[in-house]
Amino acid sequence: MLKLPSQKDYLPEEDEMTKHYIIDGNNLIGKIKNLWELQKTDRQSSRERLAFTVDRYFSQKKYSVSLHFDGHPGGAIRTSKIKIVYSENKIADSKIKEEIDHFKNPKLITVVSSDNNIAEFAKVNSCKIVKSESFAKKLFDGNKGSTEEDIIKSIDDEEIKKMFGV
Repeated sequence: MLKLPSQKDYLPEEDEMTKHYIIDGNNLIGKIKNLWELQKTDRQSSRERLAFTVDRYFSQKKYSVSLHFDGHPGGAIRTSKIKIVYSENKIADSKIKEEIDHFKNPKLITVVSSDNNIAEFAKVNSCKIVKSESFAKKLFDGNKGSTEEDIIKSIDDEEIKKMFGV
């Protein structure tokens, strides 16, 4: 008897598929003390430092990443690995939910947020959820012996200028 291939036969193994991270940027900034303090006086700089830190973290990993911020861009942030999404006239939560809705296989998504509304939406859609506090610790684990402040300060003005093409 002829066996017809199932949809499963057409899908590559999970480890061959690109896994995707969706990061609630403002929520994550709120869990990193130095960035939270910086956010109060210089919103754009806190976003840039988070973006560069996240970009470094994922630089050798095979994931696609989108970093979501509320509002409008304050200036271009050039990163090599991550896509930055601004909510414009919406709240970032809406844009995160839209991205989850439009993803073909939400089981491959890891959502980084401590926002209960986003976490519940992600869970209902079969996404993995990582709390921002846990992810913040992961961001800095690769730099044992360095404090969070040292790592953030290591992203110096010259590196920022290169990212902006100045």
